[in-house]
Amino acid sequence: MFIKKIIIQKESESNISQLHLDQKKIFFISFFAVIIFSVLVFSISSLLGSIAYDKKINEYKSSYEYVSKNLNFLSEKMNKLNSQIKLIEEKDLALRTYAGMPQIDINMRKLGIGGEKLETSRFLNGMAPIINKELAVLEMDIEKLSREVNFEMKSYNSIYDEVQKNIQRIARIPSIRPVNGGFLNSTFGYRNDPIDNVKRFHHGQDITIKSGSPVLSPADGEIKRAYYVGGFGNHIKIDHGLGYTTLFAHLSKLKVKHGQKVKRGEVIGLSGNTGRSTAPHLHYEIHYNCEPQNPLDYFFSGISN
Repeated sequence: MFIKKIIIQKESESNISQLHLDQKKIFFISFFAVIIFSVLVFSISSLLGSIAYDKKINEYKSSYEYVSKNLNFLSEKMNKLNSQIKLIEEKDLALRTYAGMPQIDINMRKLGIGGEKLETSRFLNGMAPIINKELAVLEMDIEKLSREVNFEMKSYNSIYDEVQKNIQRIARIPSIRPVNGGFLNSTFGYRNDPIDNVKRFHHGQDITIKSGSPVLSPADGEIKRAYYVGGFGNHIKIDHGLGYTTLFAHLSKLKVKHGQKVKRGEVIGLSGNTGRSTAPHLHYEIHYNCEPQNPLDYFFSGISN
């Protein structure tokens, strides 16, 4: 049953006033009252929601700054590790040559040996899109790095096993710098002769170093020559076996004699400026089966003297 009419009466000392509200007026008043109430409720809800939203945004900002800082730190660490992995790959190549082992196919190295996928979905859910993306990229980098490390460890283990089997053979392969310090000068290959400026093939590597610096045997072997000769001046030739020989020229002093056995890292003489030489330096040659080799291919850092 609908209310058809409302009479509002106001009494005073002098008169009585009445306000008559019919059904139409009642409807409009009720309608506007509902709208006003709804607007008030919505405004209050929006205000409360805005406060909660601002609080949530501030929380996200704090979380984002923290995560971003750690992501940058981890990215720097990843870059350093990637550089180390590349260095390990280079050393792996050198050591395999040194141990007489076949090189790893580049496609096999890229493939790696697999690895477990990291569970990061819990961290990714609900995070800002940019953090989501950075974490996803970092996850892939870590997974790739994990595969590479595992792969290189397997390679090193195989090299170690091979080295243990061939330790005597390896001891006779030239593998260390013949001097500590100094800097590389004229390299292996064609060059203009420093004395007559004629282009000739240079069969060794010159290392500029002050006179009197110790010269080391790069591998086990036997002294075949240790005397003065015109062009080389005081020089030493070592037969290491397995087809390898080494030669050291322009020495100031000889500390070995013909027929003497020497070990890798043993001092055989002192650098100098004797013979056909313009300044103190060591001229160093490596021959394999009578063919000159580039000595730089036999400088393996990390090989113990």
